[in-house]
Amino acid sequence: MKKIDRFVLKSYLGPMVLTFCIVLFIMMMNFVWRYIDELVGKGLDFGVIVELLFYAMANTMPMGLPLATLLAAIMTMGNLGENYELLAMKSAGMSLPRILRPLIIVVAFVAVGSFFIANNLVPYANKQMMAILYDIKQQKQTLEFKDGIFFNGIDNMSIRVEHQDPVTGQLFDVLIYDTRDPGGNMTTTMAESGYIRISDDKQFLLATLYNGETYETTRNYRWSEENNLRHHIFAEQNGAIKMDGFAFERSDVSLFNSSQTKNVTELQTDIDSLAHLASINTRRSYQPLLESYLFTMDRSVMGLLDTVEVERVPFEQLDLTDSVFNADYHRSFLLWDKAATQAENSRSILSFNESTAKDNLNQLYKSQVEWHRKIALPFSVVIFFLIGAPLGAIIRRGGLGMPTVVSVLFFVFYYIVSMMGEKMAKEGSMGAFEGMWLSSIILFPIAIYLTYRATNDSNLLNVDWYYMKYVAVRDWLRARFGKKSSKKLSAKNNG
Repeated sequence: MKKIDRFVLKSYLGPMVLTFCIVLFIMMMNFVWRYIDELVGKGLDFGVIVELLFYAMANTMPMGLPLATLLAAIMTMGNLGENYELLAMKSAGMSLPRILRPLIIVVAFVAVGSFFIANNLVPYANKQMMAILYDIKQQKQTLEFKDGIFFNGIDNMSIRVEHQDPVTGQLFDVLIYDTRDPGGNMTTTMAESGYIRISDDKQFLLATLYNGETYETTRNYRWSEENNLRHHIFAEQNGAIKMDGFAFERSDVSLFNSSQTKNVTELQTDIDSLAHLASINTRRSYQPLLESYLFTMDRSVMGLLDTVEVERVPFEQLDLTDSVFNADYHRSFLLWDKAATQAENSRSILSFNESTAKDNLNQLYKSQVEWHRKIALPFSVVIFFLIGAPLGAIIRRGGLGMPTVVSVLFFVFYYIVSMMGEKMAKEGSMGAFEGMWLSSIILFPIAIYLTYRATNDSNLLNVDWYYMKYVAVRDWLRARFGKKSSKKLSAKNNG
């Protein structure tokens, strides 16, 4: 490797790692603020929180790689241009593609690695993260008393404390309502002071109360007429109450399956199965309706036989007292009632089959979207590099100022278009290929155009260049139209 290649590569790797870490940190903060309410007050171990953050970080990598690639490319080429190092390399006869050759190789490896991250790491991280978040939601909050407010975090039990010493944790004026007895008995306990805490294994509620009394209401099978009240006074009372939900319990990870937890191979299998199943359910939604309910006896569809003759009699000539007519009328009423019943049944069956087919189509669209998302990610990384490197060479500004602004603008545009395409693809109003590749299709011509302009030393975004052009055009207009105005003025004065 030549020294110039090592120099360019060294100039790029530092900003690349730095920007990637910054992007991951910003996205991690977004995740923390999103789930902060569920993480606080649960008494979670530090290891569980670190594990959750690690899986969340792995989940955000596919979004952070394109932005980091874009920002690092702009910063690198902008620094080289601002320090006239890019100009020196071009003066030595090196073209822009030759200067970018080591960076293109690195970005190619990053693009390939991004596919394996999206295909292998992200599905595993999503499955683990979904399981941990579910377990956190199932876990109850830690035991925390507020003065004068009932604590109802324990099933079938309410605890009220008038005051709690913040230093020693001692409770004063304790009131406990206990309705855990399956027979309907209720126990009310009042104490002057005491201590209530959760055991170390979070399986029991340990209570030590002082100077109090207990009222227990006992009910029998004639509870509406006969109730027994027991009263007990104590100086000290100790108890251990079995609890559920305060300990953090891990669920089986295999129970959490979705399109976001599968790789390309599994998604392709699901797509084939769901496409076949959706086709079957779609046909099933109207075939029984046509064959078994609507057109079984419909002569307008099947047609009458040629030998059948129908006698048409005006309504005024009908004898309503005729027994034959009454029998026909009763038979017609039964047929009408049967037709109405069949119509109602057909509506229910159609609604059920239509709902089933719609669910299958929604799952199919989601699987197709995830499949194309994994394939499109490497191309988006390359496209963002082809946008960032020429922009940096054109802007010729390093640091985190102008490169950050331009990068954020391009990424916001990419993100909005991607979300719009993904939403339409999941709704079925646009194909999965068009929806997930829409942003790349729009940005690829821009990348090619910027690369062409940067290769030909264009001053596309140079403010000084635009100002010089403006001054040149202004002087030309003044020189051309100013002389004509002077000649006209001289002719008018002479005349």
